[in-house]
Amino acid sequence: MSLTSKLLFGFALISAIGFWLMMDQVLERVERQYLEAAEEPMVDIAHVLAEMLARDMKADGTLDSTPMKAAMEGAKNRQFEARIYSFLKTRVDMDVYATDARGVVLFDSLHPETVGEKRAKRDVVLTLNGFYGARSSREDENDVNSSVMYSAAPIRVDGKVVGVVSVAKPQRSVFKFRDETRAWLKRTIGSLILCMVMGSFLLARWTTRPIRRLTDYAQAVTAGERPAVPALHGSEMKTLGGAFETMRDVLENREYVEHYVQTMTHELKSPVAAIRGAAELLQEGTMPEEQRRKFLRNIHGESLRLQDLLDRLLALAGLEKKKALDETAIVNLSAICREVCEHFEPMLVQNRLRLDHWIQDDVEVRGDTFLLHTALINLVQNAVDFSPEGGLISIGLKVVDERACFIVEDDGPGLPDYAKKRVFERFYSLPRPQTGRKSSGLGLCFVKEAALLHRGKVELENRDGTRGARAVFSLPVR
Repeated sequence: MSLTSKLLFGFALISAIGFWLMMDQVLERVERQYLEAAEEPMVDIAHVLAEMLARDMKADGTLDSTPMKAAMEGAKNRQFEARIYSFLKTRVDMDVYATDARGVVLFDSLHPETVGEKRAKRDVVLTLNGFYGARSSREDENDVNSSVMYSAAPIRVDGKVVGVVSVAKPQRSVFKFRDETRAWLKRTIGSLILCMVMGSFLLARWTTRPIRRLTDYAQAVTAGERPAVPALHGSEMKTLGGAFETMRDVLENREYVEHYVQTMTHELKSPVAAIRGAAELLQEGTMPEEQRRKFLRNIHGESLRLQDLLDRLLALAGLEKKKALDETAIVNLSAICREVCEHFEPMLVQNRLRLDHWIQDDVEVRGDTFLLHTALINLVQNAVDFSPEGGLISIGLKVVDERACFIVEDDGPGLPDYAKKRVFERFYSLPRPQTGRKSSGLGLCFVKEAALLHRGKVELENRDGTRGARAVFSLPVR
């Protein structure tokens, strides 16, 4: 799992747990406040009705319930529409009952059949004992929304409590407001958490972006490329990027020196041994003149081979140490290609090779003229070395998908499978078909380094359906 995914998953998990814990408390508080808001006006109504009923209460504790009964029936039969925000109210759902000082029911608008029965409910008992009487009872024990809220007030005549009036209000209407608020809270907080998670995702992506860029940089270095250290924001990331670059230089230099010492020692052994052997034989005084001249030619040839190897090593070492081109200019690659073709004309005639070239005009790139010229020379030289007598070498230049492609094809033996992944390695070389000898193995390595410095690439592969190899050196056009 990536660092971004871990951060996002952790934040989402923490948010979900916090949301669950908070919602439980918030919803409980919302329900309580709705019930409190509904109960508060019921207290006022109960006291108003207590004053009204006190006028109809007789001295013997009986109640003339005709006016209250008529008022309640008239109220319940009223036709109206009251839009309370999203809730439409069309009928009165409040009921009233009254008892005497003993708790005997004198009037009940909801259950008139209970008149004369004693009601020892919490609202009645508390009120008769001088406390605030209220209760909530379910009409159906299996239905949590069937609760009815009761709020009572004492009926006083000449300062004496002679009865109780209790106002009953079903809580279904309150629960509608509660449920709407719950749904709104869930939607709102859920949307907020979703936005926070998305914001956290973007923040995590932005925060880990320098790490991803450093990872890409490290992978490119591992693949043998020469990328520039990425531009990073923030002092910590800049310090880390600088540390990566320093570490890369140290490791590359250490590996570079070790590898160069090993490979150069190996390459120098053969010509040094040949020169030493010839020199020892020349010290013998009885050697025939013809043989003596032969050994001198060998010493001269091997010394030239050593000189060429050292020159190529120095050129490649200077190129490999570069992280970027020192100076660049607009280079006419078409003109360079034509110069390369002219350079090889005498050699092609000498080796009895044919040349076919097709060069697109005015192809321009940004780079170093000397490096590009040398790289193309090496590619064509490689094709010449592996071409049979009378063979055809094709040299072309064209622009494909905003890239200038220099293409060299020959009809030699092509690349063996075991060499396809190693042809650009330093000092790796294949025997030439004509002589059986190997080159220094530095030419194609030079080509690869030049391509990387120009943000380009070089590929060497076998041609499709025919003999020979194809080299493609491509660079971004200007």
